[in-house]
Amino acid sequence: MRVSVPNIPDAVLRAAGSAKAAVSPAFAVDRITRFLARGNVAVLTGAGVSVDSGIRAYRGEKGSYLNPNYKPIFYHELMEPTPRGVGFRQRYWLRAYLGYPSVRDAQPNPVHFALAALQYASVTPHIITQNVDGLHHKALRDVWDSSKRAEGILELHGTLHSVRCSHGHKVDRQKFQDMLGDANPRWKAFAEELEHSHSKPRTNPDGDVVLPEGTRYDQFIVPECADCLAENRLNTMHKPEVIFFGESISTEVKNRSFDIVDKSERLFVVGTTLATFSAYRLVKHAIERRKPVLVLNVGPTRAHELAGIEVLEVPAGAVLRDVVKQVLGSGVQNPTVAKMLESGVVKTPPDDYDDPVPRPTGL
Repeated sequence: MRVSVPNIPDAVLRAAGSAKAAVSPAFAVDRITRFLARGNVAVLTGAGVSVDSGIRAYRGEKGSYLNPNYKPIFYHELMEPTPRGVGFRQRYWLRAYLGYPSVRDAQPNPVHFALAALQYASVTPHIITQNVDGLHHKALRDVWDSSKRAEGILELHGTLHSVRCSHGHKVDRQKFQDMLGDANPRWKAFAEELEHSHSKPRTNPDGDVVLPEGTRYDQFIVPECADCLAENRLNTMHKPEVIFFGESISTEVKNRSFDIVDKSERLFVVGTTLATFSAYRLVKHAIERRKPVLVLNVGPTRAHELAGIEVLEVPAGAVLRDVVKQVLGSGVQNPTVAKMLESGVVKTPPDDYDDPVPRPTGL
């Protein structure tokens, strides 16, 4: 099976590079404000939205997928029911075990809170996100319960915060993290040492880390599914509820994403290159329905190959708070909105490609 990591076509990169024009933040604020002013706008977000939360982007100038040394695991590899598949799962879950705490502990940045304020104020009723970090949910957790957040936020590619076995049993990701630690006490001690020394490994966008050459993945134990054991079945085939390369999104999620676009008057795209087809086709769908589309992203995107799309190359963090103030006017005096506009961390990740964790002694 030949599966590749989707990226931006070279022709688009060349065309975008030659056509690039600087846009001032003030111009961008005015243009986005006018675009959002009538309300009923759907929002589509990507990895660029979470960069200021310390989570690396996928593509862009220093995106992990542009790094020739970065090799993600594909769906067919992770779920292969063979000894080779066991090896892939050991590699994935060891790297994910060390990388997950950084994603778990990440906090929303000002862009998440600005978008949350617009959603809270019903300007943008729905967010469709390609991100699997759960940060859009965190930005609204103090004002909306989980059911209302699930109604307003569609996670197009799933979430890192839950795990399912191959027979469909679901477990919370932190509980599974504890299971991994209990099954691998030496790696648990190493992870705790990293935590206590404040030397957390830098995490890739999919929640894993780079480990040194020679790491003994074959010694890592992936625990049995407890529910399968209760059904007298042995099963160590687990997968986070994330859409891997080579895996299709569910029909339910696909249909819901199209429905959100259909019921909205406009589409606002933030922080994504649109390299994945599941996002790109939503933009194409909006254009086919003659809906205005505005893209806010730094660097080239696949939107550059589509006619009728306006692209603003300005960091979202430089403009969206001011956009909220302009769109909502006196509504920013609402205590909840005011708090959102004062909230958010800024923790830009380093721009180096590889930063393996220190070699664990004896592992």
